[in-house]
Amino acid sequence: MDLSGFSAFDFSEGVPYFSVTLNGLTFNKAVVLKLGSPAYVRLLINEESRQVVLQVCEGTTPKATTFYKPKKNGVLSVRWSSQDLVATFKRLLENDFREHGYRVDGELIEDGLMLFDLNSAKPLV
Repeated sequence: MDLSGFSAFDFSEGVPYFSVTLNGLTFNKAVVLKLGSPAYVRLLINEESRQVVLQVCEGTTPKATTFYKPKKNGVLSVRWSSQDLVATFKRLLENDFREHGYRVDGELIEDGLMLFDLNSAKPLV
């Protein structure tokens, strides 16, 4: 059988998501791996559609922020604890996060671009 056009499925990555709580946003290992462990990204927010995009970029791109830095302990998640960012998500999710935070699944829509739909956010329990 001709296997050209096929690629092996990577079971180690898992489902990409971020969680948001009073303490900040955490992007899981699958987000980091599916985006290629980028050093810099831009966080783009569409308040009208309630969608968020992580866009891989160069450090010189306007509004770029640091994303993944290899850690000695090997952890592949990324945590942002900006309270301004938390306040933005409180407003977008119409919740103060006192009872629980949220998990928002992501989808890699093209290389270097991951979409998260806040309309499908699930409460963390």
